Amino acid sequence: MTLLQRPVLVLLLLVTHHLLQCWIAFGSVDEEGQKQEEFNEELLLKPLPDRKVLAHFHFQSSAPPSTSNGRHHHLFPKAISQLVQKFRVKEMELSFTQGRWNYERWGGFDPIASSNAKPPGVELWAVFDVPQHQVDASWKNLTHTLSGLFCASINFLESTSTYSAPEWSFPPASGNLRYGTLPREAVCTENLTPWLKLLPCRDKAGLAVLLDRPSIYRGFYHSQRLHLTSTASGSKGTDSGIILKQALTVVLQPIQPNGRRASMDHAGEKRIQPSWSLSSIFGKQVRGRCVLAKSSNVYLQLDRGLVAELKHIHKENEKSVANGLTSENFWTYPSFELSASPDRIVIEENSFHGKSSSILYNFQVEKYTESEPLDLGLTWKIPVVWSCQSAPLHSSRFLMGSGNERGAIAISLKSTQLWEGFMGAFDNNERCELQVDVFQVVPWYVKVYFHSLQVFIDQQPKAVSDVIEKIHVSPSKDKVSPGMMEMVLRLPCRVKSAALTIEFDKGFLHIDEYPPDANQGFDIPSAIISFPNFHASMFFLEDGSLNKSPLLSKFQEKSPVMSYTEVLLVPLTTPDFSMPYNVITITCTVFALYFGSLLNVLRRRVAEEERFLKDKATKKTGQLPLLLSKLSAKLRGRPWEPPHSPPSSSSFISSKLVFKVILVAGLAVGWQYYFS
Repeated sequence: MTLLQRPVLVLLLLVTHHLLQCWIAFGSVDEEGQKQEEFNEELLLKPLPDRKVLAHFHFQSSAPPSTSNGRHHHLFPKAISQLVQKFRVKEMELSFTQGRWNYERWGGFDPIASSNAKPPGVELWAVFDVPQHQVDASWKNLTHTLSGLFCASINFLESTSTYSAPEWSFPPASGNLRYGTLPREAVCTENLTPWLKLLPCRDKAGLAVLLDRPSIYRGFYHSQRLHLTSTASGSKGTDSGIILKQALTVVLQPIQPNGRRASMDHAGEKRIQPSWSLSSIFGKQVRGRCVLAKSSNVYLQLDRGLVAELKHIHKENEKSVANGLTSENFWTYPSFELSASPDRIVIEENSFHGKSSSILYNFQVEKYTESEPLDLGLTWKIPVVWSCQSAPLHSSRFLMGSGNERGAIAISLKSTQLWEGFMGAFDNNERCELQVDVFQVVPWYVKVYFHSLQVFIDQQPKAVSDVIEKIHVSPSKDKVSPGMMEMVLRLPCRVKSAALTIEFDKGFLHIDEYPPDANQGFDIPSAIISFPNFHASMFFLEDGSLNKSPLLSKFQEKSPVMSYTEVLLVPLTTPDFSMPYNVITITCTVFALYFGSLLNVLRRRVAEEERFLKDKATKKTGQLPLLLSKLSAKLRGRPWEPPHSPPSSSSFISSKLVFKVILVAGLAVGWQYYFS
């Protein structure tokens, strides 16, 4: 009987284990029909005009509000859930960036450039759902938690001298907002590994397999971003639904078959773009989706400028004008070749600011397996030259002046001719104006004189009140808080260039406040330039499957066009850090000579030294002089006495030692008197 029960028991355990795995993977649905936790992974590939490739990974995890789950989650990372509940974070974004986004070559008017192009180093901002007097304490605790979670120096943002509180210029304008940056923070694998551990499959399956460390960190630009949004529910807000978006944007240089990177081309030079594939830029292939992912897709995007250029080339080659752009006739263009057939071709809906529409080729990862992996590749057949769409104004920032006492900060805005499309939205009688929001934070040791603000339009000075519609200034306090400036500019649409200048004095730091590399200079964080009248969004044709894509849904959000300026390096007056070393060295040398000579005199025995000198003199005289002295004593009838060494030597030695001790003591007393 027992023999028959054992197989049944083993079968029952296997079935129970399988059911538990299914329940853990897909979550449980209670009687009220609550939503399940979801995870989606997507990858967007995009060729760039300067012979590079943009790869944008997008992972989204969602945990809906549920009283049944409590503090336990099936897919959502528990560390993030505890962080939101502990510090009552309403919205937060953290980014680690290495390199700087090239707005001129890589574009500045698309959702990736506006939302995922971040300043170098670490940027952190958070909105808290707590009373106003508790915001700073919550921010301090949050920085320490994130510092331990991502193995970074984010805890340096806890000091009030390193973060600010924007009021209306930063997009998530709220009274409980805090913003801080660390421009010099180095980004390495120690930051990427904790970021990958937040994924259900980590980097063992799915699209995250492509995140090969050497391939990523040899790129020209690398930015990993974490954005979370929580929505409180319930009477007391105890239950919260959280949406976590993890994005990694990297710009890579394709490697040619000979093992060399594709060389950069000059402006206007027509050369065939380098061919590339997933295995050539990442060193790996996609061998299936993450089993816990609801959807897994790879997109290949052709930019608006590239599509317009391909249409122009096709018209010239065929000597005929196409009736319209459709997925069928564009797929037959002989300009390039894909290594895999797309599952769907999606065309962007045209907007007033674009001459053409971008195209997306969709590849569903669930169709590929270990035996048939996805190695998406793009091979060009003809040379193509195009440019990405830029922001209305190209912004840059630089320092003016010389010396270690005073200087000036200048923000330059140059037109990119995008106002031509913007003019169509206004009537002829209506005045066309371009709104530009500027947000800038300066450290406390850069003492800015806000009354020295000057504005230049087309190289002509203008009154500040004629250009600046709104301004908010928060002066810095020494070692307490940084300076902050928020401005709203109203520029004419046909403006060619605009510039803002503001003067400052360089402060002095205590010797303990200097970093180890003080001679390198001190960083001023990037300024944020945004254009509220322009929205970086992409709308695609209605499709039921596309509405489920978190990445494409993110592209359809109307977010303002935003760009970051350069990080400024300000040289401050630094002391001679080698002088304390020199003082310590010579002081130790003098003390060593003084105490060494003093101990030598105190420990020396004069009687033993005289006996030693007598024996030494005896050995030097030899046997013959000794016999002669004995013979002479006998002849004279006197007792023989051994020869004595002259006492002057001993007295001379003792006087020399005394002189040394007195000299060293005098030097020590003089040194002490001089420096006191």
